[in-house]
Amino acid sequence: MPKTAIVIGSGFGGLALAIRLQSAGIATTIVEARDKPGGRAYAWKGDGYIFDAGPTVITDPQSLEELWMLSGSSMANDVELLPVNPFYRLVWNDGTDFDYSNVAALLNLEIARLDPSDVEGYARFLEFSKAVYETGYVKLGSVPFLNFGSMLKAAPALVRHQAWRSVYSIVSSFVRNEKLRQVLSFHTLLVGGNPMKTSSVYALIHQLEKTGGVWFARGGTNSLVNGMVALFERLGGTLILAEPVVRLEHAGRCITGVVTSAGKAWTADIVATNGDLVQSYSLIAGSDYARRKVRSLRRKRFSPSLFVVHFGLNGYFPEIAHHTILFSDRYKPLLDDIYRHGHLPEDPSLYLHHPSATDPEMAPSGKSAFYALAPVPHLGRAPVDWKIEGPRYRDIVLKRIQNVLIPDLHKQLDVCFHYTPSDFAQDLGAHLGSAFSLEPVLTQSAWFRAHNRDDYFSNLYFVGAGTHPGAGIPGVIASAKATASLIL
Repeated sequence: MPKTAIVIGSGFGGLALAIRLQSAGIATTIVEARDKPGGRAYAWKGDGYIFDAGPTVITDPQSLEELWMLSGSSMANDVELLPVNPFYRLVWNDGTDFDYSNVAALLNLEIARLDPSDVEGYARFLEFSKAVYETGYVKLGSVPFLNFGSMLKAAPALVRHQAWRSVYSIVSSFVRNEKLRQVLSFHTLLVGGNPMKTSSVYALIHQLEKTGGVWFARGGTNSLVNGMVALFERLGGTLILAEPVVRLEHAGRCITGVVTSAGKAWTADIVATNGDLVQSYSLIAGSDYARRKVRSLRRKRFSPSLFVVHFGLNGYFPEIAHHTILFSDRYKPLLDDIYRHGHLPEDPSLYLHHPSATDPEMAPSGKSAFYALAPVPHLGRAPVDWKIEGPRYRDIVLKRIQNVLIPDLHKQLDVCFHYTPSDFAQDLGAHLGSAFSLEPVLTQSAWFRAHNRDDYFSNLYFVGAGTHPGAGIPGVIASAKATASLIL
């Protein structure tokens, strides 16, 4: 077993892997480019507000608890998770709304309001979701796929679950109401996938939420990051901030260490990267293999980016749920604009996050914190000048919220700023400003996704959204388990 390790990047995947390695007695150093840990789970604090930059939907808390259990401790010592209910409120422009919860009787009532005949169809969809959850997440979610043989072993289960069909197609085979089809298929957007193209296996997200619930960390998702850092450092791990890695050193088929922008060099028995795939391979200077890998990756399909508006309002808004989805009148055409045509939609669907609904401390007394997230094409599909387009699109997003939910939004506006695809590229090194790395289609999943251990450099490992099983907090936590299993 290796004695020392370097992990590049302190996103959830990097932190989870570092905790696993340090718990196993491997002296681990995390090298982070930014001034705070968290990667996409960054946070801005000021004027009494806490604005989380990235993921805000926490599911499968047991996978997180497991990181503390490795050393015989409890997550509750560092992090308090608060239940969110309803999981989501879904709202359409015609005034229809739908509370998606974990209470079967209430959920069936919501479905019956849309179409009574779909209650029975939903029950059958739920059985399908349970089956793919058991196969795709419980059995295979944290199992690395290093060779095609491992993919062939999984093939019968994939065939059984009709993995070649999309989530939307599978949902449509169970329920007929179009709004309910949107309710049961939108989840793939939270991991960068197009519901019309993402494999039906991702229907497991529905069961994942029902099994483990939906949670929010008191103090914001950043407090979960801080809790993981506290655990890692108690175990003896080292976190280095504001040190971008600029080069991976190598000798033969071995990565020997990293060099940072400050000229500092660290060596270790193994190196794992939680960074962007294209950027990570670009750091391996003087390697023909790495250059070929970069060219190959650039030909793959990357998930869209995001446009995020963070804002604080004067007053309280108890009628607005913690998580709200505002659907555009266009579902498939809007997705085509984002994923195929590279058109910036003028009528975006939005995910509205209202953390002070669960934790009032996220905003100053008498005020409320929000962020609104709109999926948008990545920079390769829509090379937008976001310095110019950003303010205009911010106004489009705020107007959507004003028209549907908060009529006096502009009168109540206290603070406001936005984050664009260009910021994803600049701050996170994300290829094309993609928010979720490789698009989760079947031909880029499992063995077809970036392997958890490199095929050429024997001690180079990958963790995070670009590896198996994919994006989202449960996905990257599972990727850390898969990668750690190879190292240990």
